[in-house]
Amino acid sequence: MIKIENKAALGAVSENDINALRSVAETAARTLADGDGAGNDFLGWLHLPSSIDEAQLSAIELCAARLRQDCEFVVAVGIGGSYLGAKAVIEALSDQFAAYKQSSGARVLFAGNNIGEDYLHDLMSLLKGHKWGIIVISKSGTTTEPAIAFRLLKGQLEHELGREWASRHIVAITDAARGALRGLATQEGYETFVIPDNVGGRFSVLTPVGLLPIAVAGFDIRALVAGAVEMEQGSDEPMLCYAQTRNALYRAGKKVEILVNFEPRLHFLAEWWKQLYGESEGKDGKGIFPASVDFTTDLHSMGQWIQDGERTIFETVLTVERQHHEVVIPHDEADLDGLNYIAGCRLGEVNHKAELGTRLAHVDGGVPNVVITLPTIDERTLGQLVYFFEKACGISGYMLGVNPFNQPGVEAYKKNMFALLGKSGYEAQTAALEARL
Repeated sequence: MIKIENKAALGAVSENDINALRSVAETAARTLADGDGAGNDFLGWLHLPSSIDEAQLSAIELCAARLRQDCEFVVAVGIGGSYLGAKAVIEALSDQFAAYKQSSGARVLFAGNNIGEDYLHDLMSLLKGHKWGIIVISKSGTTTEPAIAFRLLKGQLEHELGREWASRHIVAITDAARGALRGLATQEGYETFVIPDNVGGRFSVLTPVGLLPIAVAGFDIRALVAGAVEMEQGSDEPMLCYAQTRNALYRAGKKVEILVNFEPRLHFLAEWWKQLYGESEGKDGKGIFPASVDFTTDLHSMGQWIQDGERTIFETVLTVERQHHEVVIPHDEADLDGLNYIAGCRLGEVNHKAELGTRLAHVDGGVPNVVITLPTIDERTLGQLVYFFEKACGISGYMLGVNPFNQPGVEAYKKNMFALLGKSGYEAQTAALEARL
């Protein structure tokens, strides 16, 4: 089970400061449990892990097995929570050089998470001459980025492999009854899975949104769900500790939280975490700014700023106890690189000492640390971590006094983009924006 420890945060805040927020945190947790707080129509994630039944898992596994068998590539089309959770889990569990090795099943690729012209061109070029399919993820089917990508990819798939192939190898994850994508899926006969109405995108990893791409990538979604169930049905203490500590640090002037990992495979876990906390808490002029770094790599770039820059930051460090493989540093007779003092050491041991040294240096430099320990990186542990961060986010958001489950600020750029593109109904805004530009 994952563990949390906040002793290295003391100094910037006292134990009394953290304990003083206990009643606030417990009230926030009760508000979540009772479902009577702001955004309570989006609490479906709270008991989602334990509500996933055998029929749901089997349907997802059967669909994934068919796509893995028939396709060389499966493109998951979505943006924000519709791709980040799946990407985070797949990257964390994958061989980090899988792209350069022969695959025994479909490779999962991602589209619709940007409007990069060269990105889509390169992806479409890669797919030519191969057997491939699409998982398109959108409640409405009209979100600009994934809608553009899906239009392009659907057209290419139908042209290259035929409409019959496309209808059998496009899977839609969408609203149960309404929306453009639901209508198209019904019309074309696509297999479909439902995005629950009461689960927002950034909390949707354990719905088909995350589970189907993860299963297509060949990973054990039952173990992932089981890990989440363990956190759901266990004590709230780890989530309360995290929420209390980060809110105490925020009140003490620590406005930026940096999620730190020493394992390259956790890079996209941090990207998912940034959306979860940034979109949940950054509103009403409030909120800790979520950032992330990959150590030791970024110690040679961002490390200087973290060590000696403005003291408005704290770190949450993900530490991993057990590696999957063993690499030992050999002895060299000449020792020209001066490494014989660590000859015989596992690389993981060296990495761990680098982690401990970094944590001590940063605490000494005025950067409080919260440490989250993972026993290893596998499906079960990632399921625990996903649920831990989700529930702690809900508690922390209510402690902050915001609605953690809406995202009103996301619409601002869309209105400007639609106006500048000349979308019908935005004529007044178009003239005003063009005058400013």
